[in-house]
Amino acid sequence: MARPAEIDVMDVPTASLSARTRYGDDLYTWVQEQVALLRAGRVDALDLDNIAEELSDVGSAQYSQLESALRVLIMHMLKWDQQPEKRTPSWIYSIREQRLRYAKILRKNPGLKPHRDTMRDEIYPISRNWAADECQLLPSEFPPECPYTWDDLLERPFDFDSVKM
Repeated sequence: MARPAEIDVMDVPTASLSARTRYGDDLYTWVQEQVALLRAGRVDALDLDNIAEELSDVGSAQYSQLESALRVLIMHMLKWDQQPEKRTPSWIYSIREQRLRYAKILRKNPGLKPHRDTMRDEIYPISRNWAADECQLLPSEFPPECPYTWDDLLERPFDFDSVKM
């Protein structure tokens, strides 16, 4: 993918910096300008408050992506365990896909690892509700707490031989 044309701020006088794109008006152009200023060493001209906000949002997005993969993974494992007579290959494929997503996100963001127990505990009720809805059962028919260890979540085998066709 080609990089977008970079904005050259080296020739912009400090007085003209007020004419730059405002953060709330055009995020893309604002980002390009901030990158150019940073690369040019013009730290004094950076929009530091909004840069900090964007960096915080990037971290939150990574957390949310990891949480999403884990939520879907747990939901499919609950369905698998609760309704063996309705197992389908798509459940296995979904479990594999979510495990791969989870591993990729964690590999790129190892700082999230210390938060994964809390994350699992917080999203389990949502996964349980989704599984209950999809299985047409009450949430109370599933364990009240997440029944899966990390080994279960990430390594437990799921066999096509147990799928009902």
